[in-house]
Amino acid sequence: MALALLETNLATAFVTSETGRIVSENEPGLPPGPRLYLAGCRDGTRVRLRHDVDDETARIIEALVARQAPWVDPATDPACLADLLALLALLAPVESVSRSILYRMPHGLTQRAGATILRGDTAEGRAWLARLSESSMPQHLLDAGFLGAGDFWDPWCMALEGETIAAMAFAARNGPRGAEVGVYTFPGFRGRGLAAAVTAAWSGLAELADRPLFYSTLTTNTSSQKVAARLGLPVFGAGIRVS
Repeated sequence: MALALLETNLATAFVTSETGRIVSENEPGLPPGPRLYLAGCRDGTRVRLRHDVDDETARIIEALVARQAPWVDPATDPACLADLLALLALLAPVESVSRSILYRMPHGLTQRAGATILRGDTAEGRAWLARLSESSMPQHLLDAGFLGAGDFWDPWCMALEGETIAAMAFAARNGPRGAEVGVYTFPGFRGRGLAAAVTAAWSGLAELADRPLFYSTLTTNTSSQKVAARLGLPVFGAGIRVS
């Protein structure tokens, strides 16, 4: 069961070729994916390699991972990681290694909001976004990298303070097998539980009802981990991303 969930998470995270190689991230704009992504759960460990890793290196890496014991603790690196990094370094310098915690998110979570929740699948939400697209973007959205209405990745929810967007939850990754939430709370509104509130609202959107939902965070992002703890999200795996 855990391994099937891990496979679904991988299928949600990346666009892959027919041979299972990473073509790109599964998000708007299709940015390049990592050279290697290792994911583990209590029932096993899986690896995905980018399309530009040569076939011989890929075979060696896949054989190493196949011998790896199930790995689920993001605080402890899997035994094979040093060998994987050494193999990749023979091809090109390893630029970054990041570790993440993978959570399963139940549908229909509830959380006290303390703000007005606006859902993108309602007439009110669609009208609000249309008005935003016809006017200039608020400065606090521009400062956070939201350049236009197209950056509100469907499906989405937001927390409003008056007419000001305080926090957002959106589909960071959305595929036929699963969806993963992305969450952002704007400066000035943090520490009030709004991230948990919009994430809970997002989990109840009708468009997402027929697929597993995921939440992930870097091991260094303690604020995001607090959101997961507030929602009571169960950890089901761990991931390592190598670029």
